[in-house]
Formats: sequence, C-alpha cells, structure tokens
Amino acid sequence: MMHYVRQLSSGACFLLLSTIVHTVWAQDAAPAEASTGGSPGFLGIIFSGGIIGFIIVMLLLALSITAVYLVVDNILALRRGEIVPEGLADNVREQLGRGQLQPAEDLCREAPGPLAYVLLHGLAEVEGGWPAVEKAIEDATAEQSARLFRRIEYLSVIGNIAPMVGLLGTVVGMILAFQQVANTQGSAGAADLAEGIYQALVTTVGGLIVAIPSLGAFAVFRNRVDELVAEVAYQAQHAVAPLKRRRSRTDTPPPPPQVKK
Repeated sequence: MMHYVRQLSSGACFLLLSTIVHTVWAQDAAPAEASTGGSPGFLGIIFSGGIIGFIIVMLLLALSITAVYLVVDNILALRRGEIVPEGLADNVREQLGRGQLQPAEDLCREAPGPLAYVLLHGLAEVEGGWPAVEKAIEDATAEQSARLFRRIEYLSVIGNIAPMVGLLGTVVGMILAFQQVANTQGSAGAADLAEGIYQALVTTVGGLIVAIPSLGAFAVFRNRVDELVAEVAYQAQHAVAPLKRRRSRTDTPPPPPQVKK
C-alpha cells in the first residue's frame, strides 16, 4: 500500500515539476525583443528577488509537493474498506452470539484496521464484564480518532504556514524595493518602485496557491474522518451487542418461589 502511495505521489510531483519547467521553457523561449522590452518571464521574476526570494519560492514549491503527497496518501488511507472492513462487525457478532470468543478475536486479527483494533481492545476486557468492555471500546475509538486526525493535520499546518512564508518573501521584497529608492536618493521613478513591488508580491501569490487547496483538502478529510470514526463506533457497538445481552440475562433476578396455599 505504501509503495503504491509513493508511486502516485512521485507521479503527481513529477507532473507538477514538469508543468513548472514547461512554463519556464515557454517564457525563456519568447522572442528577444519581448524579453528586453516587456515584462520579465517566470524565471526572471523568481530570481529578481535575489537569493532570499529564490529560497522562499523553492520552499513554497517543497510545501506544494508535500501537500500533493499528503492528499494522495490520505485519499488511499481514508477509504471505507481500510477503516471499516466489509462484514467484519457482522462476523464478529455472529461468533459472539455463539459464545465463541477466540474465533471472534481471530477475525479481527485477520482484518487489521481501526475497527479491528477497537474490537480487539473491547474483547480483551470480556472477563471484566460489560462496563469494562464498553470503556475499552470508547478509549480505543478515541485513540483511533486522534490517530486519523494526526494524519490530516499536516495539511492544515501547510495551509497555515504557506501564506506566512509567502508574506515573508513579500516583506523582504518590499524592503529591498524601498532600499533601492533610498540608495538612489529618490531618483527612482514610480515605475521602478512598482516593478519591485509586483515582483515582491509573487511570493504571496505562491503562498496562497499552496494554502488554499491544502486547507480545502483538510476540510474534506476532516469531515471524512468524522464520518468514519462514527461508523467505527457504531459497528463496534453492533458487534459486541451479544455480550451486553448475555450480561442482561445474567443480571436478571430469578422469579420468586411459588407459595403453596
């Protein structure tokens, strides 16, 4: 599974890099008169910010590649079949209804995943009675929920960091632009200042381009995790219901003896 994830992620990263290289090639292959008299190309805008601007743009590129990898990884990991295997809860319920505890545990071990993890923790507390089973299921469900949320939390981190990185590049570019005006003692015109400002704003645009899809994907995956965790909790309670009914029958007091008149 992880090998498949890496293959898809590498393909997505290669596609992203190919698009960037194609854009750079198209910009650099423009006629000479357009490059000298018009606006600078993509590569020229990147290098116009100096080494600091180039580092920031490369950092944004690294964040975007990481975001693509995380999106592909979570798409594969958060499939329903990976979290709640089809038929596992029903099969475990059937075995418990027959009083077969060990076969029920074997079924869970054969289908590893969050649901199986929760069920195994619940079945391990059978000797402690239904309250212990229920408590173990609740704790294991909360643990698996936290684990799934940690998987998608990195997308939120990227979505919050990328605009800050882009803003840092813009602030640095603005400082350099106004420093150029100061060094020329005000002889630089408005056009020169405007050119420095728009070149500085490129990093802000890059940060937003990375952040917006990352935060959107995080919101989608967060809803998906909520849905799957609720399904795990329901299926776990459904699977161990025979244990609860057995306890109810055990706790039912016997009828009072008949008094003969």
